[in-house]
Amino acid sequence: MEYKDYYQTLGVDRTASADDIKKAYRKQVRKYHPDVSKHKDADAKTKDINEAYDVLGNADKRAAYDARGRAYAGEQFAGGDFHPAPDWNGHFDFGGAGADEFFADLFAKAGGRGGRGGFQMRGDDIHAAITVDLADAYHGATRTVSLRVPQQDGRGRTTLQDKKLDVTIPRGVTPGQQLRLAGQGHAGHGGAGAGDLYLEIQFAPNPRYRVDGVHVYETVPVTPWEAALGGKVAVQTPSGTVEVTLPAGSQSGRKLRLKGKGLPAASPGDLFLVLEVVLPPADNDKARAFYQAMARDLAFNPRAA
Repeated sequence: MEYKDYYQTLGVDRTASADDIKKAYRKQVRKYHPDVSKHKDADAKTKDINEAYDVLGNADKRAAYDARGRAYAGEQFAGGDFHPAPDWNGHFDFGGAGADEFFADLFAKAGGRGGRGGFQMRGDDIHAAITVDLADAYHGATRTVSLRVPQQDGRGRTTLQDKKLDVTIPRGVTPGQQLRLAGQGHAGHGGAGAGDLYLEIQFAPNPRYRVDGVHVYETVPVTPWEAALGGKVAVQTPSGTVEVTLPAGSQSGRKLRLKGKGLPAASPGDLFLVLEVVLPPADNDKARAFYQAMARDLAFNPRAA
């Protein structure tokens, strides 16, 4: 059975460390994931990337894969009857078979762990990203995710199947945090258990809010008189409406800190209200007269300072 060059698929050297392989995998998935990529072959690319990481991300599978590679290069593979492929330096294809079928065949021929009947290996983990709203982190939520995972049919053939899962987003999640769903990864071999699914939390972009670790920054528009004179204003925050006091003489960019009102993590962050002074438009005679009076009576030049 011929096979693909998984190292080339992930864009790493054959001497790459496990950490380098994981980083390369995540970079490729983010680039080609069908939900975000406009690449015409995004589905196929994502399938190849997942298949490559399914092998190279597992120490045992990687060792077996490398061993078979050496066999194709002309070295002897213990217990096997393989011969070097004439086009070893070219690009290889499974001919429709996936990583699971490849390794079932590989270990059977190599006598690995007792041959086809005795070989067992826990399924690989799946790593993916899930995008949530900031409100989900404050209140918790349930989201449905769709995955395309390899499954074996009744004849032992490996195909890709769509799978939907309801995922609970716990209150207090932070960007980069991983949610573990036990047993929802790739299926195991020879009756061994399935791997786990790890979902990395990402927040959807929001023009009003910016998240930095457990801290949240919110842009709050205020009128010139509110900024100049100060007073109380009602502000809609991710956790609800709060009344805050604006200090007199505030300028755009001033930050008001609400302690403990950031992400409700184990150690809650802070919410920073960033003031933005918004001028009313001079779109009628009364408004223009008001601005003209200000220009005449205040004699204010912000550039003089």
